Amino acid sequence: MPKRILTLFSALLLILITAAPLSAQMYRTVHERAVVADTHNDVLLRAMTGEDLSVATTNGHSDLVRLKQGGVDVQFFSVWCGDEYGHGRAYRRANAMIDTLGALIARSGGRAHLVRNARELDGALAKGRLAALIGVEGGHMIEDDPSKLDSLAARGMRYLTLTWNNSTTWATSAADEEEKGDSLPFQGLTDLGREIVKRMNRLGVMVDLSHTGERTFWDVLAVTTKPVLVSHSSVYSICPNRRNLKDEQIKAVAKNGGVICVNFYAGFIDSAYEGRVREIRRGNRALVDSVRRSTGDRWRAETVIDSLLAPAYESIRPPLSLLIDHIEYIAKMAGVDHVGLGSDFDGIESLPKEMDDVTFLPNIARELLKRGYTDGEVAKILGGNVVRVFRANAPI
Repeated sequence: MPKRILTLFSALLLILITAAPLSAQMYRTVHERAVVADTHNDVLLRAMTGEDLSVATTNGHSDLVRLKQGGVDVQFFSVWCGDEYGHGRAYRRANAMIDTLGALIARSGGRAHLVRNARELDGALAKGRLAALIGVEGGHMIEDDPSKLDSLAARGMRYLTLTWNNSTTWATSAADEEEKGDSLPFQGLTDLGREIVKRMNRLGVMVDLSHTGERTFWDVLAVTTKPVLVSHSSVYSICPNRRNLKDEQIKAVAKNGGVICVNFYAGFIDSAYEGRVREIRRGNRALVDSVRRSTGDRWRAETVIDSLLAPAYESIRPPLSLLIDHIEYIAKMAGVDHVGLGSDFDGIESLPKEMDDVTFLPNIARELLKRGYTDGEVAKILGGNVVRVFRANAPI
C-alpha cells in the first residue's frame, strides 16, 4: 500500500476509533454551555416540612446541591396549595412558601439568588448563581382579590397558574371542564378573569396555562398582549390527558410567541401508565385503604401510598425516548422556539427511565443531539426559549 494511502487510512481509522467517546462527551458540553431552565419544581413542599434543601439529600428529586450538579441555571420554584385552602388561608400559604424559599436562599451561601427581572437574571447567571424564581400554582391563592395579585408580584411572583385542578370564581380548570362540563355556572374567563390577565401583563407576571380548561385557554389568548407560558404540560396526541395540550392549542401558543414546557410525569407522557398504576393499587387495596383511613390529609395520603408502592411503580416507568417524543412533537408542530422543560420534580411519583432526579437532565441534550438537533436548537429547548418569554413579559 502506498505510503500516502496508508497515512490516510490510518487517519480515518483514528477518527473512527476516537469519534464514539468524543460524541459521548459532546452532549455534556452542550448542556453545560446552555442556560438550563426548569419552569416547575415542587421541592418547596419538602422545605415546608423542615427539610434542609441547602445540603445534599437522598430524598425526592432535587436540592440545591443536585440542582448544581444537574446544571440548572434557572429554577422556578412552585408555590402551591390544594383547594382545601380557602379564603383566608390560600394567600397566607402562598406567603409562607415564599418565606420558606427566602430562608433557603439565605442558607445557600450565595449559591442562589431571588430573581424578579431580567437585570437580576443576568446578574445571577454572570455570577454562576442559581436564578430562583417564584411561580404560584393556582389562581385561588389570590382569593379573588387583584390587590393580592399585586402583593405577590411585588414579592417576586413571575408566573401565576390561573387554576390548579380546582376552578376559581373567574377561571375554569381542565379538571372541572372535563368532569362537570355544562353543570358549571360558567366556563372560561369571567370579566374579573380577563381583568386579572390584563393586570398580569402590566405587572410582568407570566400567564401560565397549565391546568386550565380549554375554554379558559382560548379566552386567555384572546385577551393577553404578552407571550404565555405553559409551565408543565405535555402533548395530548401522544398521551390523551386533560393536562396535555391538543394540536390546535400547541399551534396557538406558537402564534402567541409563548413556550410549552414539557412535564416529565410518567402519567402525562405514557398513555398506558395510569392504567398500570390502577392495577398495582387494586393489587394492594388493603394497604391503600389503610393509609387513606389513617391519614387525614388526602394529598399526604396519596404521597404515602406512592412512596410505599414505589418499588412496584419502578417496573412500569416509560423510556426516556417517550419524553423526548413529546419535546420533538412540539418542536416539529410549533417550531423549536416554543418548547422547554417543566419537570414537575418533587411533585410526581414517577419519572421516565434515565431521569431519576435533576442530575440526569444532561440526558435530554444527549437524546436531542442523537435525533439531529443542533447545539443551538438544544440550547433553546433547555432554557433559551423560557428566558426569551420571561424577558418578553417585562412590566409595562
